[in-house]
Amino acid sequence: MVDLLPHVFGCHSIVKTDIVRADGIYLYDKDGKRYVDFEAGIWCAALGHNHPRIKHRITEQISQVVHLAPQLTSNLAEEATTALLEHTSFPDGKAVFLSSGSEAVELGIKIALLYTQKKKLLTFSRSYLGAYGFAGKGLSPDCWAQVDIGACVKCPKEKCGVSCPHLAAFRLDETAAFVTEPVLASGGMIAPPAKVVSFLANEVRRSGGLVVVDEVTTGLGRTGKWLGIEHFEIESDISAFGKALGNGYPVSAVAMKREIAERVEGEGFYYVQSHQNDPLGCAIAKEVIAVLHESNLISRTKESGKYLGDCLRKLAEDHTVVSDVRGLGLVYGMELKADYFDDARSFEKIFDMMLERGIVIGVRPKQHLLRFLPPLVIGEEDILSMCECLGDVLTEIDNCGVGRSG
Repeated sequence: MVDLLPHVFGCHSIVKTDIVRADGIYLYDKDGKRYVDFEAGIWCAALGHNHPRIKHRITEQISQVVHLAPQLTSNLAEEATTALLEHTSFPDGKAVFLSSGSEAVELGIKIALLYTQKKKLLTFSRSYLGAYGFAGKGLSPDCWAQVDIGACVKCPKEKCGVSCPHLAAFRLDETAAFVTEPVLASGGMIAPPAKVVSFLANEVRRSGGLVVVDEVTTGLGRTGKWLGIEHFEIESDISAFGKALGNGYPVSAVAMKREIAERVEGEGFYYVQSHQNDPLGCAIAKEVIAVLHESNLISRTKESGKYLGDCLRKLAEDHTVVSDVRGLGLVYGMELKADYFDDARSFEKIFDMMLERGIVIGVRPKQHLLRFLPPLVIGEEDILSMCECLGDVLTEIDNCGVGRSG
């Protein structure tokens, strides 16, 4: 394979280096070819690329002040915080703005440990949560316990209980926090069953633990509601946000109930990051929330998500290579059968095949999964066009596989 960027550290495959412009759901290369972005960057450009109001706000704020020392935090932090909290279950809570979703989840977990003075954490297997520290921790058994998400998804029981063999071993009374994602996006596009989410949240809370919700992918409209957790009819104590919050600019946030914040603050908790509550990040976050609040994008996402799901499921009916389609709102995955592919690179060729047709989708070779998380402004015409292209690719795979020998 040709190394397209020979001085760039090779953490992942790179197949194209000449995207020079973006607008709405479209990307353009140097030759003017247009591509529909069904990944929204990496799920960040929820309002679409180069959104005029976000671009204007960035330009306006850059000409004023971008970055300040923590002792000089701008009032923009307060304005962005109140805007964000308005769409949580604790509008009188507190929040802090950071740079990445990983930072936000990590800080949320740290606050839960400090508040509860407990040492155990609970999550689902295949949860991502973050890229480093004890959020991206490799799920150490000393600290973390994992509920088998596969067993929960397959369970036919209507209710969960402590007698369940998959739950009985967990000491929920010792748990500082149940940390969950409304959709395990990096873990295979799996939405945990509402019955187990509700049971674990209630049991952990009953013993003084907290519910920490990772809304980095699912928050701010992507699931057809302001918050992904709203689909489960429970409330969080601490929520982490990212991705859509900056519409492509790196800003994240941790929001929490006021009593949690005040107790941790009262114990002298100290935390400073280089770009914490930066004026530029806060200004962008506030504008993103305003655009979502003033538009019909979230209700539209519910409708376009249903259309996307219906189209993908129709493809599944027509193509033997497809084993499953699952998702919520505009968070969808299509799982393909492993025996149609020789190796990870052969699966990655699906990205190349779609790119040739002017479509950018996500591929997860280890999970044999295709991902679809377009900007919320995507229309039915572009969804249909993408599915027609995908249908052609799936037909080719049905007939001869990708990379199979013989």
